[in-house]
Amino acid sequence: MNMNMKQNHNRLRLALLLGSFSALGPLTIDMYLPSFPQIAEDFGTKASLVQLSLTACLVGLGLGQLVMGPMSDVHGRRKPLLLSLVVYLIASLACALAPNITLFIVARFIQGFAASSGIVISRAIVRDLYSGHELTKYFALIMLVNNVMPLLAPVAGSGIISFTTWIGVFIVLGAIGLALALIATWQLEETLPREKRISSNFGELLRNFGQLLKDREFTGYALTQGLMIGGIFAYVSGTPFIYQHIYGTSPQVFAFLFGTNGLSLILGSQIVGRLSHKWSEQQFLLLGLLLSGASSVSLLIAVLVEGPLWSLVVPLFFFVCSIGITATASFSLAMENQAHIAGSASALLGLLPFVLGAVAAPLVGIAGEETAVPMGVIIFTASMLGMVAYFGLVRSKQRASGK
Repeated sequence: MNMNMKQNHNRLRLALLLGSFSALGPLTIDMYLPSFPQIAEDFGTKASLVQLSLTACLVGLGLGQLVMGPMSDVHGRRKPLLLSLVVYLIASLACALAPNITLFIVARFIQGFAASSGIVISRAIVRDLYSGHELTKYFALIMLVNNVMPLLAPVAGSGIISFTTWIGVFIVLGAIGLALALIATWQLEETLPREKRISSNFGELLRNFGQLLKDREFTGYALTQGLMIGGIFAYVSGTPFIYQHIYGTSPQVFAFLFGTNGLSLILGSQIVGRLSHKWSEQQFLLLGLLLSGASSVSLLIAVLVEGPLWSLVVPLFFFVCSIGITATASFSLAMENQAHIAGSASALLGLLPFVLGAVAAPLVGIAGEETAVPMGVIIFTASMLGMVAYFGLVRSKQRASGK
């Protein structure tokens, strides 16, 4: 009994640790969202350029995973993570000190690139240690810690700008990066032994990516997850202006509504983790896709008829919940057979959502700040394409192989 309690304690401690590293991405994205109007005013620029800083961050998060994932397969998990956290601290301070919107956007790209290591390496560590249903359950536990950040980050950001400016947000982010670097130095053990690391040969790294992309099931899961999470960035980019400008909410009300959807994300991932012994990951993925489709249709109708605020808030709650379900299930399914190149597989799984999100984020403001239609169209399109990717690649391959 004591041994089991000790194992559970160590399991929870590691989940908190890895969840904290992974949460650096959502923190970097979400904490400054309530500051969008203030940043636009201070730099004397348009909303679309402020949204471009989010795009730059998302591109950095995507490309960074493509670099840091394979690097962790070659050099182990600890060293690349520690190096990137130091870079993150410097980039956060550069954001705070940026004299114009152009340099701010550049600094946001570097900040996102550095934050990517927390996401991709924490996932690779989970695959180093677990497989099968245990992988699903443990990833759901990581997601629980990780998904608290979208709940807290905008609230923290609005709290910070209530007594200082948006600059304070980036100073706080820099302090978080420093704290995580110290924690990683003292608490994180290496999980990838030298004998299991791959060669640093660039050609071999490319062959690993090619091997993953030729796997129809892996590619299908990656595209499904990427499109769905890409759609959520339209919501992340659009709601600061839609809620505050079109519907006249305060930064505090926006933070509350945004944080409520953090709860829905937690709900979705924990449904998978708690019931993974009763339902298969395939069943959960299908459930998430159906929920996404229904909620995105409701949202599209609401924005087309210019419905009241609640008509957007309710379907967005269920759409974000569907992301929690699909992301947890698809990650476990995609990573199951990739133990030998977990870092590279995790990198590709992490790249697509941020690249697609980087495309979606600025498109939300393409019709101006007085309409929510682009956000509704993008989320609906992402949901439909996610279904196409799943049924066109994964299910067709499984039917062909007789699964």
